[in-house]
Amino acid sequence: MATIASRFSRLVRFIPKSDASKILLGEPVDASIDVGLATYRNQDVEVRLFSGTSVLQPGEKTDTVETIGRVLSPLTKQEVGTIRCIGLNYVSHAKEMNMALPAVPPLFLKPATSLADPWPANSILPKITQLDNTGDYESEMAIVIGRDAKNVSEADALDYVLGYTAANDISSRTSQMAQSQWCFSKGFDTSCPLGPVLASASLIPDASKLRIRGLKNGNPVQDCGLEDMIFTVPQLISFLSQGTTLPAGTVILTGTPPGVGAASKNFLKAGDEFAVELLPHVGTLITKFVNE
Repeated sequence: MATIASRFSRLVRFIPKSDASKILLGEPVDASIDVGLATYRNQDVEVRLFSGTSVLQPGEKTDTVETIGRVLSPLTKQEVGTIRCIGLNYVSHAKEMNMALPAVPPLFLKPATSLADPWPANSILPKITQLDNTGDYESEMAIVIGRDAKNVSEADALDYVLGYTAANDISSRTSQMAQSQWCFSKGFDTSCPLGPVLASASLIPDASKLRIRGLKNGNPVQDCGLEDMIFTVPQLISFLSQGTTLPAGTVILTGTPPGVGAASKNFLKAGDEFAVELLPHVGTLITKFVNE
């Protein structure tokens, strides 16, 4: 099967400065700009519009240029459906947590209600997390599936990838350790910020060449190349699609590198800011935390 024909390099979904009632889709005029970092610094980011409003059907690039007022998640809650997440997918993170390398990808799910926009949107630390202050961050690369996939071979898996973006798999560690299933502890509202842009699969032919960093209040706490992943992008897509349809718009979080708060007791609290930096091409996903 042929790869998904890409009309874009990097797409951003946003509310324009010119009209706060609109949601638009486009490509940054500056091909090298870090959209998340620039908007955080209150810099104007010009975007050349596409005729569509969804990354799944972006339409054609137009000559119209707008300035970003507020960055939104690349996909809507309706488009992502159920978010697939992979646990323990970095060799160095498994060592950090003193856990054996998994034989198959450990899967858990986040509901669509966990999806959150990048800064200036907040992520909320729920009251249950505040009881013992064990809210945690996890810097992750996210895969976005561009067309329905089922029983896909590893050899064909990349043909189904629309693009990649950054995510933060926000977790409540006490709740996580209290039960064998992780969906509750990682599925709270706004626990999955996503963005700032969707970088096309054609721009990133080999995701293992990317590097991810996590910065808490400006201080680096995670830093790892994606070649450290236990299960590659093709392996994950092939595994998850066995007997299961991954609809277009499916988001797959691919695991986090070492440096999580649980390892150092460096947990999240209200007022903290966390940045997930995925380079090159994707940029910086910034989230500020508030208490419920």
